[in-house]
Amino acid sequence: MAMGSSNNNSDGEEQIVSEVNLTPLIDIMLVLLIIFMVTSTAALESGLDIELPKTSITNEKKQDEILIITLDKSGKVALQGKYVEDADLPAAMVAKLQELKTESVILEGDTQAFLGKAVEIMDVAKSAGAKNFSIAADEDPSKRLK
Repeated sequence: MAMGSSNNNSDGEEQIVSEVNLTPLIDIMLVLLIIFMVTSTAALESGLDIELPKTSITNEKKQDEILIITLDKSGKVALQGKYVEDADLPAAMVAKLQELKTESVILEGDTQAFLGKAVEIMDVAKSAGAKNFSIAADEDPSKRLK
């Protein structure tokens, strides 16, 4: 804390002026901001809360240029983490496949999602130009074949 003295006032008393040093506060806030940014990006994968089915075998592939379609348990569909209305799905899927320059699609369906809706999404993806179609699942070690 910096303190300084000023000229004597009319009574002959000395007046003290104090200032608050904000540098440590700013340093702490910047560190907290960095921690928040790192943890928030690591916590989000597709941005949607779905429960993937479990499987004994999974393939780990690079997903940079793959269209990810998410089907939640209420039947709502999202492309790359953004919800799309059913009527707009074919056009949005064609646009995303062209934007990503890919023919690969991954369907992330909640375990409680309706199977008929998943098949409908597969048909739309095929008509939109997708040639490679995968279904996302989490690995379950207890179901591993021996």
